[in-house]
Amino acid sequence: MSDVLRCAALALSELQSLFASYGLKPESVSDDSAIPGSFWGDEEAGLIDNRLLIRADTPVHSALHEAGHYVCMDAQRRAGLHTNAGGDYDEENGVCYLQILWAEALPGMGRERMFTDMDAWGYSFRLGSA
Repeated sequence: MSDVLRCAALALSELQSLFASYGLKPESVSDDSAIPGSFWGDEEAGLIDNRLLIRADTPVHSALHEAGHYVCMDAQRRAGLHTNAGGDYDEENGVCYLQILWAEALPGMGRERMFTDMDAWGYSFRLGSA
């Protein structure tokens, strides 16, 4: 999955601006550290409380996807948020759509790149691809 756009291509402030109105706070962790709150491990984004945790090698699609779960949560789910965002099938569909919409707000990303990166990662869709 080396061909997907990574968070290193963005300024952290771009993600912070994008998610400020939702109360979500993107934070960087050092490149040699595991990402706290990452459900998938490796370079995938993590969620703890209202913090979106990323490294330079975190795929942008992963950061936006986890942010989408946060935005879809009610206060009760957010109160106990650590690693597993939970959610159901309908939420997953909504989260995927949100990450496509948000991609338009990020330099170098855009909707078409997001489609490509989501397909490269292996998101599941009824029609076979994003």
